[in-house]
Amino acid sequence: MQRRILSFMNSHGHPTFPEFLKALDANPVLYDAFFKHLTINVSQFFRDTKQWETLRETIIPLLLQSKNPLKLWSAGCSSGQEPYSLAMTLMNHSSTAKFTVLGTDIDVNVLQQAKDGLYRQNDFASTPPEFLQKYFTPSDKGYQINDPVKRQVTFQHQNLLTDRFQSGFDFIACRNVVIYFTDEAKEMLYKKFTDALRPGGILFTGSTEHLFGMNHLGLKAVSSFFYQKQ
Repeated sequence: MQRRILSFMNSHGHPTFPEFLKALDANPVLYDAFFKHLTINVSQFFRDTKQWETLRETIIPLLLQSKNPLKLWSAGCSSGQEPYSLAMTLMNHSSTAKFTVLGTDIDVNVLQQAKDGLYRQNDFASTPPEFLQKYFTPSDKGYQINDPVKRQVTFQHQNLLTDRFQSGFDFIACRNVVIYFTDEAKEMLYKKFTDALRPGGILFTGSTEHLFGMNHLGLKAVSSFFYQKQ
């Protein structure tokens, strides 16, 4: 993070932090450019194939044991690939599954792309070919996600560290987001996620984010990177 901040300051001619802060306050264009420089929006559909296989084969059947409509959340969803992947996975598993998916992110620019639902070829490196054929329509600019999938997903602007969370989620995915936070922020955030889950709900973390020492939160591992609230 320090390297990214300093590289931006140097490239824009701001030698000190106080001077740079004054420039950010005075110049909305500079502030917007700095925000885009700091937010790292790297995503693709079905990123980390083995985890999505576990989701399809183990976690989704577990979730569908509930008779109530499922409530899923992709926190830090970037341009929407993850929440749409969740929706497609559920739709492909069961044509009668009732669910909603919420996608949230701090960057309003990527949220607009998520709402538009238009993606490029390189977003599909991990996508099963049958999913691309079934749930997308080719266009001149790439691939447009089909309306039945779009209708299952809503997007909202959110700051994970400061905003209050909804509650009663059956499933929360927060992957490759907290790796940029301090240990104190991680602890606080995982507590908020646990509180937002219903009993029996699942938290899905990134491939480098093992929750060691988090037993006090009331979570137990049901598979690698999947944790269930007791």
